[in-house]
Amino acid sequence: MLDNDYPLNRKLGANYSSEQTEFAVWSPKASSVDLILYEPAPSQEGGGQVVKMNQEQQGVWSIVVSGDQKNKLYNYIVEIDNEIKCVVDPYAKAVVQNGHKGVVIDLKESDPADWTNDQKPPLVEIEDSIIYEMHVKDFSISPHSGMEHKGKFLAFTEEGTTIPKTEIKTGIAHLKELGVTHIHLLPIFDFATVDESVDYQYNWGYDPQNYNVPEGSYARDSANPLVRIREAKEMILALHRNGIRVVMDVVYNHTYETNNSNFGKLAPEAYYRFNEQGNYSNGSGCGNEVASEHPMVRKFIIESVKYWAKEYHIDGFRFDLMALHDQETMERIAQELKEIDPRILVYGEPWTADFSPLPMEQQMRKGNQQESGVAVFNDEFRDALKGSTRGEDKGYVNGKLDKETIQKVKVGVMGGINSFTFAPEEAINYVSAHDDLTLWDKIERSNPDATYEDKIRMNNLANAIVLTSQGIPFLHGGVELLRTKYGVENSYNFPDAINQIEWERKIYNHDTFKYYQGLIELRRKHPAFRMNTADQIKKYFKFLDSSEGIIAYQLQEHANGDLWEEIIVIYNPYLEAQQVFLPTEGVWKIVVADQQAGVETLEVLNGKQVIVPRISTMVLYK
Repeated sequence: MLDNDYPLNRKLGANYSSEQTEFAVWSPKASSVDLILYEPAPSQEGGGQVVKMNQEQQGVWSIVVSGDQKNKLYNYIVEIDNEIKCVVDPYAKAVVQNGHKGVVIDLKESDPADWTNDQKPPLVEIEDSIIYEMHVKDFSISPHSGMEHKGKFLAFTEEGTTIPKTEIKTGIAHLKELGVTHIHLLPIFDFATVDESVDYQYNWGYDPQNYNVPEGSYARDSANPLVRIREAKEMILALHRNGIRVVMDVVYNHTYETNNSNFGKLAPEAYYRFNEQGNYSNGSGCGNEVASEHPMVRKFIIESVKYWAKEYHIDGFRFDLMALHDQETMERIAQELKEIDPRILVYGEPWTADFSPLPMEQQMRKGNQQESGVAVFNDEFRDALKGSTRGEDKGYVNGKLDKETIQKVKVGVMGGINSFTFAPEEAINYVSAHDDLTLWDKIERSNPDATYEDKIRMNNLANAIVLTSQGIPFLHGGVELLRTKYGVENSYNFPDAINQIEWERKIYNHDTFKYYQGLIELRRKHPAFRMNTADQIKKYFKFLDSSEGIIAYQLQEHANGDLWEEIIVIYNPYLEAQQVFLPTEGVWKIVVADQQAGVETLEVLNGKQVIVPRISTMVLYK
């Protein structure tokens, strides 16, 4: 495939002005393509105006329609091999309820007040990021959320909310109180598995339908094409005003439908991969996989993420099953996004769900991302910390202390620089996410006989390690409240009762919340935990000799310009307190001990040894 065989510089989609709208679509094997225009009445069915489109070179079909076409609905009628299909424009920027027709819009009319003055919250270095993962509906749907716009984009605009009849903060006030820098939103593009005309359905949203349009079920009025766009922007604007950047979870690796998808109706042989038998390959585990290496697919994905970054002011992108994307495409994505915002985040899952015909050496897997501007989830660190994502097995924080496990934890704590990363910003450190068991449920399953207090300690130790490691920490939303999904391993379509953030848990797990808050404050105030290069880590980071199972390290010489000259971090996974010898004598100040954390001194130690409480982290400095 040669790039000059394709219309890579041709603008596709409905390009609106008040004088005319140009419609352009790529379908190289079509024998004819018609545009159907409908009047803007929401209930319009049939009876549209049919306009013949002109065939250009390189597979493009286009037509310019004079006059103001604003708010008109449209589709394409495509004939390929004597089969006629009605297609939604894959480049559509607006759609009707449930996404079966595109809509011509003036995007400026979707801008909220003060949108042009929106400012991204400052982010000096990529490693300064602390990511908090959340589903739009989970955030606010609970009757205890204190939010009015339950399950909607606008819930993120409600400031000062509390649990009813308390002063316990919820919503955006909670995020600010916790101190995270980024909120990672599960898919907010238009997905296929929720009927937007009802409010009671649930899905995570990994079922792409229209990539360049927000999901209608999160808007107050899904039947009005502008409302979902405006309210998504209002959400982002409010988060920015409150100092929180926004990451969008994107799923370009597959589509919900295959033959009946927008891609499948226009050019299935280009948009999808096929196996040796000539059938659709299924590296996604969802029935198909998108061929990112094809020049027109690469064009689509790059233009799509840039559209979200520019039009919606998105601050980062998390790529689902990123190993299904070829390295060249991912490198181009990162390069072009960082021209828009040098501090934009680009990260993803460096694995596939099943076998893919994309050669392994071309897949964006862990280790292949080096110096590309792309970061990857460190799943080995995750499993070493707590065991597998669903089983009864254990990890470092809940009872498995073999040498291999300890070594994997050490690799993770150093940001993977001696393993798979070129720089710590390429490592996304985490112990749980929306997939599989929550951290609390995993600990319940792996350690059913542990006391309630010890389970809390295991939970806290796990993310204390994440938050004191080099790289970028990632927290599953609600983990600071000991979030449970009641043992459900894959809650993608379970009801709100399973998936919702139970804000009342903040009342009786407030000590855990304060612990997470303190660790985040420590990380944000001390750049020693956020070094920028492998050379820095090799210079300033040193593991200390300690008894078997104890991991202790030292950050030396005002690492990364830190105000503290020396910092020592100790992890004790044992059920008993442990004595640890310090490298030097003198006065040490303890800021994290037992289940307390922050930057304020808890205790002053004068000596060369310290007792570290059971199943806990200790941080000392001088």
